[in-house]
Amino acid sequence: MRGGRWRRIASQVGRSVTVWAVSTVTMLVLAGILPDFQLQSADGDSATSIAVTAALGAGAFGLLSAVFWPLLVRLLLLVPALVLGLLVFFLNGSLLIVALRLVPSGDSEAAPETAVIVAAVMSAVASATGAALAVRDDDAYRRRLYRLADRRRRALPPGPSSPGTVFLQLDGVGHDVLCTAVDKDLMPTVARWLGAGAPYGDGPGGGRPTHRLTPWRTDWSSQTGASQLGILHGSNHDVPAFRWYEKAGREVMVCNRPTSAAELQRRAIDRTGDGGLLTADGASRGNLFSGGADEQALVLSIATKRRSRENRSRAGYFAYFSDPANAVRTALSFVAEVGREIGQSTRARARKQRPRVSRGGLYPFVRAFATVVERDVVVAAVMGDMLAGRTSVYADLVAYDEVAHHSGPCSRDAEKVLERLDRALALIENVAEHAPRPYRIVVLSDHGQSPGETFRARYGLGLGDLVRAGCGLPVPRRAQRTHSGAEARAAVRAALRIPVEEGGEQHRPSRRRSEPLVLASGNLGLVSFPDVPHRMTKEEIDARHPALLTTLANHPGVGFLLVRSEKHGGLVLGAYGAEIPLDQLDDKPGPLEVFGPGAADAVRRTHSFPNAADIMVNSAYDPADGGEVLAFEEQIGSHGGLGGAQGKPFLLSPLAFSAPVDDGEDLVGAEHVHRVLRRWLRESNGPQVPLVAEPEERAA
Repeated sequence: MRGGRWRRIASQVGRSVTVWAVSTVTMLVLAGILPDFQLQSADGDSATSIAVTAALGAGAFGLLSAVFWPLLVRLLLLVPALVLGLLVFFLNGSLLIVALRLVPSGDSEAAPETAVIVAAVMSAVASATGAALAVRDDDAYRRRLYRLADRRRRALPPGPSSPGTVFLQLDGVGHDVLCTAVDKDLMPTVARWLGAGAPYGDGPGGGRPTHRLTPWRTDWSSQTGASQLGILHGSNHDVPAFRWYEKAGREVMVCNRPTSAAELQRRAIDRTGDGGLLTADGASRGNLFSGGADEQALVLSIATKRRSRENRSRAGYFAYFSDPANAVRTALSFVAEVGREIGQSTRARARKQRPRVSRGGLYPFVRAFATVVERDVVVAAVMGDMLAGRTSVYADLVAYDEVAHHSGPCSRDAEKVLERLDRALALIENVAEHAPRPYRIVVLSDHGQSPGETFRARYGLGLGDLVRAGCGLPVPRRAQRTHSGAEARAAVRAALRIPVEEGGEQHRPSRRRSEPLVLASGNLGLVSFPDVPHRMTKEEIDARHPALLTTLANHPGVGFLLVRSEKHGGLVLGAYGAEIPLDQLDDKPGPLEVFGPGAADAVRRTHSFPNAADIMVNSAYDPADGGEVLAFEEQIGSHGGLGGAQGKPFLLSPLAFSAPVDDGEDLVGAEHVHRVLRRWLRESNGPQVPLVAEPEERAA
């Protein structure tokens, strides 16, 4: 035992000396390359003196980074996370200047801008060297990953530990997209879990699978807000879309607005009487909602609260950036991703690709944040949770969803993101081997994405313009665009602490306003009349605007409408005068037939929501034309309504768990997925996970 301890000490000392030596050589090389960085006096020094100066400078820089960098980060807790990322280079360069001035010779100096470059290179080299030396040393590897997430290891009960569970949500990745990526060898980790060949199981040239792949069907509102609320909290009742108008409170609710997310989470907890999926020693990372977890970081529903021990919505950024090597690496990757997006969008314009949406302005930075910063921080947080032995972890990786909105769900740009996400899965799998308890990794998505050009691009006017025309109101020549509802934008704003409302809609429209309020959620549109305090009926709408419903239902870009009728209750309207009561949809689906099985049930469920809009509008869908829909937002990969791949996400689960559903049964709705995941946690942890009545049982 004592001999092993001394060997570990000797190994650590050896690695430290090696990193020091490599850093010294790096400093010497940079001094020879950069004209404004010198390690000798103006009169010249001997090679030995220069080498000693470099060694002392590298050592001082390493010590200052180890001692003062975490303190500097803690002192900057009030600085927005993205601003902190930009300060990384300045702070690192300042530490190098201080280190050089501590060298006894006093002849070393560097211009401020040069110090930034030297510090960045030395941090990256030291990080790479330390990681390479730790590859064959499990203890060192574990300690490095542990520092990466800045977590305090907790003591687990003696004896064999029950398995922990990690839920990784690949935002927006549809079932078919995942299968195609596996077939193209873009995601080798997922392919290995499924077993290559036959096509996803034992077969010629394939391995033995460890996971099973199950598709599931979303609710009508096929977007992260509704899906993740249902998955984490067991209820997404009364969430009709990504954004909608609530007449009772006279407020526009937006799923990725922190105040709305907090209210939706509160409602779900009140409805189920349970805190959520992660109440038993769980961690929530990068999500819209907490799931009842004790440990929360980058969670939108707590982003508006005052920072405290109970509120760590942005703590994950500081835990990650407290290591200067991580900060430098992520910052450099961020810059590279911005350049990559600018290059890709420029090529798309030059080739006149169609469909195409604008990708200028701040979008390259939003994309880089989603695909680099948030990915790195969330993955590091998950690794820290595993090394700390947490029972359950749920994390959302939004990279693919953000890129697919603007480049297309099957584009080469999106495929590159899938490759990088697969590498993140491999890293997390590797960390599981060093965790204090075994872990089972579940990968799932909250929705897919359907391709297609925008409604505006095809017809020259937006849904709001069409509604105004149907009401006999003037249509502006250039209507305001509806911004993307991608989750990454909300994460950026939360990181920057900017309370910007999504979509350009009014937060609290005037109740006296007689003009319709039109909101969009992908290819799902919602039309509300704020001056009417209740959900209007078809008869009331026809009396006020006789041409409106006919104009919408007969437009070639509209698939169907849902309205309330005084005579029939819920009513589906389609082209050529089609009017089908909801209770007759199973026998006569009419305009819903093209949307496939489950569409009628999804529409009936949404009709029961108190906050369903006066008019629910779903775009046209053509399964024969690549499954395209027409987004009412500026997106060529969209989700939010019915039609195509957006409603078919996946659930990838270890074979150690029971099958999600019995043979011949479909997995339908986010609330059903919640019940499956809760069952799996009980299988792993027994009575730790509370047994609660399901929402429908409680309602009965």
